[in-house]
Amino acid sequence: MAPTPIRILGLDPGLRRTGWGVIEAAGTRLSFIACGTVLPPEEGTLAERLAVLHRELCSVLAAFSPDEAAVEETFVNVNPASTLKLGQARGVVLLTPALAGVPVAEYAALLVKKTVVGAGRAEKAQIRMMMKVLLPQADFETDDAADALAVAVTHAQHRGAAALRARFEAKVAAR
Repeated sequence: MAPTPIRILGLDPGLRRTGWGVIEAAGTRLSFIACGTVLPPEEGTLAERLAVLHRELCSVLAAFSPDEAAVEETFVNVNPASTLKLGQARGVVLLTPALAGVPVAEYAALLVKKTVVGAGRAEKAQIRMMMKVLLPQADFETDDAADALAVAVTHAQHRGAAALRARFEAKVAAR
């Protein structure tokens, strides 16, 4: 019996550019569905830019109906103001699928790179190349979209372990 395909939305959060990528995973088989980049306007208030990000992600969720979502964890920037703004964008990226009832997992950038390239310090070009190898039909125009696909692939590879960890943590919390 063939495994049931799971549709996964990968997200690479940012206030200037948020990459998204949708794949289907059936066992170890991965299929490219779609990808893109949300580009909130650079002008306007922070609230307006975050609202655009939310609306665009709602459109992606409506168009592709993912079963699960995965978000790349962000790093702490040297500039505290930039880090705070990135955190606010990340909050929208985490919240939007959760409000739609889509379970959301998070993965460190080092794990994403190690999963798709084999090295935690991989360069953007290496990630793009591996996305073309793993998902030959993938047509991404930005590094952000390629990164989002890499997050989705990482979730496909690690989702079983994440589910086991969540059940264990719930059991421990119930004691």
